[in-house]
Amino acid sequence: MNKDEIYKNKEVKEDFRFNRQVAEVFDDMLSRSVPCYGQVMDLSTRILTQKLQPGDTIFDLGCSTGTTLIELARRLPQEDLQFVGFDNSAAMIGKASSKAEMYTMKDRLNFIEQDITELDLQDGGAIIMNYTLQFIRPMMRQEFIKKIRTFLRPGGVLIISEKVISHDPMLNRTFIDLYLDFKRESGYSELEISRKREAMENILIPFSVEENLTLMKDAGFSSVETFFRWFNFSSFVAIK
Repeated sequence: MNKDEIYKNKEVKEDFRFNRQVAEVFDDMLSRSVPCYGQVMDLSTRILTQKLQPGDTIFDLGCSTGTTLIELARRLPQEDLQFVGFDNSAAMIGKASSKAEMYTMKDRLNFIEQDITELDLQDGGAIIMNYTLQFIRPMMRQEFIKKIRTFLRPGGVLIISEKVISHDPMLNRTFIDLYLDFKRESGYSELEISRKREAMENILIPFSVEENLTLMKDAGFSSVETFFRWFNFSSFVAIK
């Protein structure tokens, strides 16, 4: 795994982009930037085990390098399940496809380069969106969630994980500070943290837990709930 040192040796000159440079270090970036990733995977697998039906397809929207989908395919070994990931970054899709071949899962996994806001799918058993909705323009999110609900069969499940904010100013500051401590403990320097935050400004726009839940409820999902929370990170499940 290549180490994420993108913001270590140079000045930030542009907004964050999911380009080839990021794709090469993304798995390390993920493990050092997203708290409790393994726990969320464990819980997501448990939910999917309960809700999937034979022959279901699991869609991962904003699949990046395929880490989540490959791990789910490993944990859900039923041969009749199919896994399809979409991302608009050619570099990310290339990396995901290479990993699928390396893990000899090519027959069960398919990675496609496409803008997820332009997808037209149907009869999915589950949709996964890990830290993806936060990159979609806020004014587009409600219609997008309504649209992806139509991609699911009745009883299909949507799992979303997001960075979140608190509307309580004191707690929001506390949660941010605790997250910055996590990044320091993961080996990022103060300079790297500062440069990354600058590059992400106006690119990653988080909602609160309540705002995310409202998006799913207003889109028509019959059941919506938070199933994991770590300070300013949260995971949600919604059933069609």
